[in-house]
Amino acid sequence: MGKHIIATDKAPAAAGPYSQAVRVGNLVFTAGQVGLVPGTKEFAGPDIASQTRQVLKNIQGILEAAGSGLEHVVKTTVFLQDIAEWPAMNAVYAEFFPTNAPARSAVQVAALPLGAKVEIEVVAEVPA
Repeated sequence: MGKHIIATDKAPAAAGPYSQAVRVGNLVFTAGQVGLVPGTKEFAGPDIASQTRQVLKNIQGILEAAGSGLEHVVKTTVFLQDIAEWPAMNAVYAEFFPTNAPARSAVQVAALPLGAKVEIEVVAEVPA
């Protein structure tokens, strides 16, 4: 099978010793993504909704580079700086996964990179 590193300019470049995603066989594992606009060091906005939307766009770009897409996501993990913002995050999340939503975990953490409000990682299938 082998391990294949996935990199795209449709998502922020890795800011450390990690890959945007790794594909093994027919599965893609993304690194956690925050709401930075690709090519900048700026968040899409100060609020949870704009950051969640950008996170999912970034993930979409990574998955497309791996030969997959959001419709093939099987599991997501959502890290929230404040669990009280879950409803606003969830409303945007539902726009990207309107049917057949993946399994999901959501947790509050003490802090996120660069002061982000949300970070999301996914596991997706690459269709044959």
